[in-house]
Amino acid sequence: MAGNRTPTAPEPPQGQPGAPLQAPPPVGGPHPLIRLLQEFTLEANRYVDAAGGRKDMHRTDLNALAVIMRHTANGGTVTPGLLRKELNLSSPATTALIDRLDSSGHVVRERDSSDRRQVHLRMTPKAFEEGGAIFAPLSRRMGSAMASFSPEELETVTRFMSAMVEATVAAREEPGAPPS
Repeated sequence: MAGNRTPTAPEPPQGQPGAPLQAPPPVGGPHPLIRLLQEFTLEANRYVDAAGGRKDMHRTDLNALAVIMRHTANGGTVTPGLLRKELNLSSPATTALIDRLDSSGHVVRERDSSDRRQVHLRMTPKAFEEGGAIFAPLSRRMGSAMASFSPEELETVTRFMSAMVEATVAAREEPGAPPS
């Protein structure tokens, strides 16, 4: 009986935390989660472009700093060759990128002590400072959004996102994938 129903809170809009997922689309269409991942990627790229642009930095500059930071945090060193491979750049484009980051004071080139021909790239304190400023608003907003989820939900999302990253890497490396 419709008159005896208990009122319920309105459901959050599709794509919002706590929103129900739509039923899977007809055969051949992407799952709503795939569409959300695509939208997230697009919005993240827009954020990087806008925030980096305010500091006169290109997305490639910020991606390079992220590569250097990740390898450094894991105890590794970054060479121009590694940066070229990670960012899928030509040698001339990599040189131009490193020159730009060096000129702007974000990266320094250091010669390897045992092989002076080898160059290592290191981020400067300025790079860490400006990177923190560029990403602080995004980090703050994401932290607020994450606070509405339980630790168990965050663990599930972490496993899901890890699986999506692995699937993306596997697809990129698959024979017949677009050339890199």
